[in-house]
Amino acid sequence: MHTSVDTHAHVFHRGLPLAANRRYAPDYDARLADYLAELDRHDIGRAVLVQPSFLGTDNTFLLDCAARRPERLRAVVVVDPAELDLAGLDRLHAVGVRGIRLNLIGAQVPDLAAWEPFADRMAKLGVHLEFQARGPQWVQLAPALRDWPGPVVIDHVGLPRCATDPGRRAVRELAAHEHVWVKVSAPYRSPSGQASAAAAELADTVGADRLLWGSDWPWTQHERDRSFGELLSWAQALLGARFARVLRENPARLLDWS
Repeated sequence: MHTSVDTHAHVFHRGLPLAANRRYAPDYDARLADYLAELDRHDIGRAVLVQPSFLGTDNTFLLDCAARRPERLRAVVVVDPAELDLAGLDRLHAVGVRGIRLNLIGAQVPDLAAWEPFADRMAKLGVHLEFQARGPQWVQLAPALRDWPGPVVIDHVGLPRCATDPGRRAVRELAAHEHVWVKVSAPYRSPSGQASAAAAELADTVGADRLLWGSDWPWTQHERDRSFGELLSWAQALLGARFARVLRENPARLLDWS
């Protein structure tokens, strides 16, 4: 099996229960079979399925998909810490969950104290805490994330908006810590050129040892004229010889894949 890893993709279909507070819901299906075909076309052997925000905390479909190909797929779930306990965390890990995601777009930055009872166990299991946030939210998160005992993953290069974005500096400073990882993904979710500039800066100043690549398939709300190969080529051009490490060795270490 090819050991390249796509660390960020979504699967869903119309008819699944939707979160009450969703900002958006797609009017099409993103089937697991179609996604696996994309991986095969591009010689990507492994992948991480990430719970989309519009499905809320019902991870049933996500985990069912991951269970169909456990040798090939890991999962990142969305859960309410008030409904989780340590035994539940262990069960999630046993079925391939390697991350818990907090999507803060359009939301207030939460008090991470709610996650502290799980922090040490997550660190022991290798379950990371993953964030989609932008701008000043990173400044608010930084004090807690600097001292988080386990791995932290930053989605989509932190969604930088401009060269003076306070979040870009906060992400760069966080990325210097040995437990913080950054996904080089979804450049179309930031203003033109900003994700590329921020990712290149990270690679040059912090290094590429904790950078990851994600396709963000099927590019929800940005589907038009998008392709899997385009996102691979973008990261390859940006990172050069370092891309092989980002595509293989880095995710193997974070996600417990030999």
